[in-house]
Amino acid sequence: MTVHSNVRMAVVVVGASQGIGKEVAKIAAKDGTPVVLIARSTEALSAAAAEARQRGGDVFALELDIVAGDATARLQDFLTNNGLVCDVLVNSAGYGLRGAAAALPLKDQLGIIDLNIRALSDLTLFFLPGMVSRGRGGVLNLASVASFTPGPNMAVYYASKSFVRSFSEALHQELRGTGVTVTCAAPGPVATEFLERSGANKAPLFKILPNLKPEYVAERAWQGFKSGRRLVVPSLSAKLVALAAALVPHALMLPLIARLQRRSTDPCPCGSGKQYRKCCGAAR
Repeated sequence: MTVHSNVRMAVVVVGASQGIGKEVAKIAAKDGTPVVLIARSTEALSAAAAEARQRGGDVFALELDIVAGDATARLQDFLTNNGLVCDVLVNSAGYGLRGAAAALPLKDQLGIIDLNIRALSDLTLFFLPGMVSRGRGGVLNLASVASFTPGPNMAVYYASKSFVRSFSEALHQELRGTGVTVTCAAPGPVATEFLERSGANKAPLFKILPNLKPEYVAERAWQGFKSGRRLVVPSLSAKLVALAAALVPHALMLPLIARLQRRSTDPCPCGSGKQYRKCCGAAR
């Protein structure tokens, strides 16, 4: 292992090969700060790194599966070998699944918890002590407007984003006066690959809400972090959803969300193997 005497402060972006993470990496590179892009996809990661380099600054790319048991150690070795220190951590990796929890594969749902919660917490808690000891830097965590309410038919995803927001806001308060900032960004639907991969693009709810551009969300989130804000909710539509979640009783909100995130052709959650509209839905 090579030890550099003149280490440089770097922005580490997890989930940087696409979407909001990719755009944040480009913004940070434009500031002239060394940026480390982390993702699993070699081809997409290389393309994202090339785009970031066009903005200026030194850009490093590390192909890494952050849910692997040795991910944090491998990342730290990479930083040390390149004379870098994690000054700012951006946790943008995550995924979700649409459908009834009883009908979706267990392994895939637990994978949401592994990535959205455990890996994010692991990286955050690993790098925070160093930031505090230096009295600078911080963490930008990407949650979602989904974090403001339970989400029937995307139950695990909504719950995972609620954890991210709660965790981030608590850390923000704990670290006041230390020089370290933890900011949570909670946007509404963003026009990225996430909507298609999760199946959310087929749900009526995500057709009603306007899809934000990842460039816009990244810019607002980064500005909010640099300003030391606790929570950033980009766009008026997302703010209205958050307000409704706070004011409307769950007894009214949850059936509405369930309906807007369910398709009549979805597998019925009762386990019959039939479509919802031909099974339990037919009795309503």
